[in-house]
Amino acid sequence: MLEGLIGGLFNGISIGAVLLIVALGLAIVFGLMGVINLAHGELMMFGAYTTFVVQNVAKSIGGIAPEVYIFAALPMAFLVSALLGLLLERTVIRYLYGRPLETLLATWGVSLILIQFIRSVSWPMLIGLAVFAALFLVGRWVLTRYTDWEQIKSWANPVFLGLSAAIAGLTLFLIESSGSDKFTRAWFSTRNVDVTPPSWLRGGINLGATLQFPFARLFIIVLTALCLAAVYWFLNGTAWGLRIRSVTQNRGMSACLGIPTERVDALTFALGSGLAGIAGCAVTLLGSVGPNLGANYIVDAFMVVVVGGVGKLVGSIVAALVIGITTYLLGSGTLVLMFPPTDFFKPMIDFFTFFATTSMAKVMVFALIIAFLQVRPAGLFPPKGRSVEL
Repeated sequence: MLEGLIGGLFNGISIGAVLLIVALGLAIVFGLMGVINLAHGELMMFGAYTTFVVQNVAKSIGGIAPEVYIFAALPMAFLVSALLGLLLERTVIRYLYGRPLETLLATWGVSLILIQFIRSVSWPMLIGLAVFAALFLVGRWVLTRYTDWEQIKSWANPVFLGLSAAIAGLTLFLIESSGSDKFTRAWFSTRNVDVTPPSWLRGGINLGATLQFPFARLFIIVLTALCLAAVYWFLNGTAWGLRIRSVTQNRGMSACLGIPTERVDALTFALGSGLAGIAGCAVTLLGSVGPNLGANYIVDAFMVVVVGGVGKLVGSIVAALVIGITTYLLGSGTLVLMFPPTDFFKPMIDFFTFFATTSMAKVMVFALIIAFLQVRPAGLFPPKGRSVEL
């Protein structure tokens, strides 16, 4: 019984670590910027697929590369997701600050686009996108340089958009009709892909006959702790972290003091997106990767942020651990083993047995969170001071 409880607590903490590393970037974007980013899970998905690609490259190199590819995949996943988040902020989010409903709908649409992109991406699609971007951006640059752009932009933008899309679509059609099947096939398609952990992350530490601490989950816990320390240091020990906290407290005064608020917004969104990429890399150690990976974590990540308190990293830590431990103890049936098999405890045993599945455990956790928010609607660590009014 004791080994089962210890194992349940460890697995719950490891699940909480996974939730925390997923929610860490979301806590920064949602808590510090007030942006409801439903595409956060898809940014995590891109980090996971980046890890898959790095793994395949490492296997093709051979030697020691397959054993250390995870240390190359982590920064690559961060970089890819951060650049994608920066592009998203510059093209969509920056026009929607202060309008949470619009950001919710816009990022939901972006998430659907990214999911379909992963399912369909191929060399012809990339070439078509490159042709479209080149034609549209070069056309706009020529017009803004040699014409009165403010006078013609009302009709020039849609015209160049339509022409660029038509030419890119024609290019894509010609490539697909003349290319080989190997060249035109989708890279990932709709199937799940497997990421093989390095050999030193397989197995675990055995403590007793039935108790084991898997190396992969220990690695994720350590990685989460390092990410927390790095984020805390960045926000509290660097000049850009000070600027981010200043803009969060009072955007207007920060702008008057010369802080580039638009650049701060872009940096903050890129940082949160990069952390989502690291989360995607970590999640690959637990199972296969698919286009719907992000959707499996986004709701739980929002629960962690809301329960912990918007903008509170300490609250996110506590909420992630509590939700992770509760979910595992309920879903694994560990709590059932804590009661003696007597008639007196039979109602409790039947109750927890009913919720001893993953789906029903989540239902119970949702119910507990709803009840908790009735008592503390601002979360475990509500904001204080002037930030409450902003």
